[in-house]
Amino acid sequence: MATPDFIRTLRSSAGNQLLWLPGVTALVFDDEGRVLLNRRSDNGKWSLIGGIPEPGEQPAACAVREVFEETAVRCVAERVVLVQALDQVLYDNGDVCQYMDTTFHCRAVGGEARVNDDESLDVGWFSLDALPDLSEFGLFRIKQALSETPTWFDPTV
Repeated sequence: MATPDFIRTLRSSAGNQLLWLPGVTALVFDDEGRVLLNRRSDNGKWSLIGGIPEPGEQPAACAVREVFEETAVRCVAERVVLVQALDQVLYDNGDVCQYMDTTFHCRAVGGEARVNDDESLDVGWFSLDALPDLSEFGLFRIKQALSETPTWFDPTV
């Protein structure tokens, strides 16, 4: 995920200390029930589409924007799948972030899936019975998006 300009500005005064940031994940499904994934350029792994909202940007609008920027697919955010505070991330440059992820179930409405920026090596639609190797993060979100359960949140609180 590319670092937004507003975070670079924050880092100029905050240094590497922990930043608590919003994040969004988009689970985009087409009419055939396939899910849209990208193979990330930073680690080469298949992943769900995601990003960081700009200041003042609504989370659902961010999800739609990120999907288009990374894959050229147009989508509509239909519902919130889950909200979850993620573990802290330590980046190679020493920056520390922690994200509050809001995951959206989205429906594709147009565009041809393709690599549309430098954050992806590959982009594709995958049937649920032929997913590439995905992290537990991605698999859990797909499972929750397909369940009849209302929005998931950590029930231990």
